[in-house]
Amino acid sequence: MREPGFSELAGRVAAGLTALRDGLRIVPYYWGGAHGATLAAGGVSLPAQVDAGGTARGLGLGLAEGPAVDDDTAAAWAALYSDWYAELALAAAGAEPVVERPPGSVPPEQKLQVQLSALAAQGDAPAAELGPGLARAATDLAAHPLLGPAADALDPDDLTPLAARSLAARVIAEALNADAPLVPVGDTRDAVVDRLTEALGAPPRGTERGLRSLLLRAAGSAASRAVVRRRRALTEAAHPAAGDILRYLSRGEAVRADLRTLVAGLEPPVVLVCHSLGGIIALDTLISAPLPQVRLLVTAGSQGPFLYESGSLPTLEHPAPLPPHVPDWLNLYDRRDLLSYLGAGLFPGRVTDVAVDSRQPFPAAHSAYWTNPAVYRHIVDRLP
Repeated sequence: MREPGFSELAGRVAAGLTALRDGLRIVPYYWGGAHGATLAAGGVSLPAQVDAGGTARGLGLGLAEGPAVDDDTAAAWAALYSDWYAELALAAAGAEPVVERPPGSVPPEQKLQVQLSALAAQGDAPAAELGPGLARAATDLAAHPLLGPAADALDPDDLTPLAARSLAARVIAEALNADAPLVPVGDTRDAVVDRLTEALGAPPRGTERGLRSLLLRAAGSAASRAVVRRRRALTEAAHPAAGDILRYLSRGEAVRADLRTLVAGLEPPVVLVCHSLGGIIALDTLISAPLPQVRLLVTAGSQGPFLYESGSLPTLEHPAPLPPHVPDWLNLYDRRDLLSYLGAGLFPGRVTDVAVDSRQPFPAAHSAYWTNPAVYRHIVDRLP
């Protein structure tokens, strides 16, 4: 967290705590200004973004030569990996209201269903370069309830490559979910889509036209711009979380020393209230040397337990126990926050894990602790 956001957050935390308990003195520790990560050379280590038209969009100071990058197409595929029926749903949404078909007419999706069944009978071989799962994907797609509405809305020559992309996206997504060590490059993926398109009864046309006509127009460009903004944010120190973690783990003594100095000048009892990396810093500081003023450690969305269990916490290596001088530890976590971890199982009797629910998905859940009234109640209930 950097200014001006840090002061806003500190003010919110102070208001939330003092509203429930009179007489508290809230002392912010703005470690990010002096000890947070910065890109000392202005970001020259970040590759320039080059769009499909050859225009360079530099994130740092240097623009390295490289191939053109079609971020929009990559973003559209990212959306398909997240939901391989996304294009099918978009197509079905554009279908006309269902009317009764003339007797003896053949539903427009029937031909594709036959082709999908024939493709499933071949097993996974037609998409072997992508990984296993093609036969199951084809069977499921043939029975999908949106296939009929999509077939009503699209020309058959548009529906077939859409189906091929759906199949390829599912196979790759399942490989990603299984942490497969190898994922095919886009050229291989596109070649398989062409082959599947032909196997489903249409001449291969590649993937470009269909992606741009449906999914890309709905989500791809916005997703691509978001990716670029996230990388630019690291350069501009607006959200340098990864850099802060790496810097702290390699050169963390200075920030711990400053925290010890700050705490040493405070009247006891002191409670350290920390979020995310702040909790790691506070935990390490308390482990490394006694701070008798501190009577309680409060962490929210903390990775400290994970770093300890994985052997990455700088001041304590598993299975060593917490030193006796470390105070009571209240660890608040949200089950939807994928950056929050539990400590009670690692340090029995020394950590109290308390679940809170922001009703937000990740990553929003990681930033929603300080707008959750339950968080303040749990903290104040345990103040000395």
